[in-house]
Amino acid sequence: MDFDFSDEQEQLREAVSRWVAKAYPFERRRTIVAGGGLDRATFAELAELGLTALTVPEAHGGLGMGAVEAMVVLEQLGKGMVLEPLGQQLVSAGVLTHAGAALQAQWLPRMASGEALLTLAQQERGARYRIDHCSTLATPAANGWRLSGTKHIVPGGDRADGWIVPANTADGMALFLVAAGAPGVRASGYLTQDGSRAGDLQLDQAHATLITHQGQAVLQEAMDALVACACAEGVGLMDATLAITADYLNTRQQFGVPIASFQALRHRVADMKMQLELARSMSYYATLKLGAPAAERSLAVSRAKVQLGQSLRFVGQQAVQLHGGIGVTDEYIVSHCFKKLTQLEMTAGDTLHHLGRVSDGLQDTAGVFA
Repeated sequence: MDFDFSDEQEQLREAVSRWVAKAYPFERRRTIVAGGGLDRATFAELAELGLTALTVPEAHGGLGMGAVEAMVVLEQLGKGMVLEPLGQQLVSAGVLTHAGAALQAQWLPRMASGEALLTLAQQERGARYRIDHCSTLATPAANGWRLSGTKHIVPGGDRADGWIVPANTADGMALFLVAAGAPGVRASGYLTQDGSRAGDLQLDQAHATLITHQGQAVLQEAMDALVACACAEGVGLMDATLAITADYLNTRQQFGVPIASFQALRHRVADMKMQLELARSMSYYATLKLGAPAAERSLAVSRAKVQLGQSLRFVGQQAVQLHGGIGVTDEYIVSHCFKKLTQLEMTAGDTLHHLGRVSDGLQDTAGVFA
């Protein structure tokens, strides 16, 4: 099997890497955090690069690319700790391919151009990452549907243009599109630990449009894709964190020599590199399995997230310890890397949640190998 990237994928990687290096330095990121954690001007720059159109079908003005290209892009954006939720946009575009033609024509071209930002609003209190935990109710109305309920920690918060919302109908869970500013919608925003923006979405008989009645199946597909996105972003961030740490060890001197010459510290950096490469291989595995049957896909991404969770925590903790006191100061980039790595470990399900899913999956398939 050929695991090399194509020339087109390599060119995409280089283009995004150059943009991150030149247009998204650490100080710009800090300015965006101070301004609320999501900058639509930066999102527009991502659109100019064609990244918001990456997974949108060509029939709606997109590039029609797949999961591997999304992984390549998100890995590079992870290196710069880019705050704008491109992964949410790419996954939301995939969800809308299950909608009717009219809804696709209304939203997908605007998403491809970067005019519209769409994110998933599935988290509720007490859910503990379970997608089948949903108390939001949907009732049919004359001109669509009415939704009542509250969603928490919604990426993009009050700065998104719309949200994909799961809700229960008389026939089971369905997915709906709720536009910002629709009657009955109230969105609030706040900063999360890593400086990105999230919010709460309160729906009081809010007007919504049906995407699909196959809500749980499509939502599980979307959540699996979000896990793969988090894995790719985490690999990029660990790569950058390791490079920053190695540079610091080569610069910081003690007893007249760089501390990188100390064997104990070199071993710790080697362990960080090992965790990074383990995570990278599992990120590739998760991405390549996104087209597999549902049970196989979900088990694969959970396996990947378990390894990523362990690697993210290890690399972040080692980076801070190897830097010493400066590693926890707000003015220094490593403290922000650590916070982002910690948040990624909990994104789309933490390590223990996915370890439970792996365990359940192994029990379900145990009879196959008996």
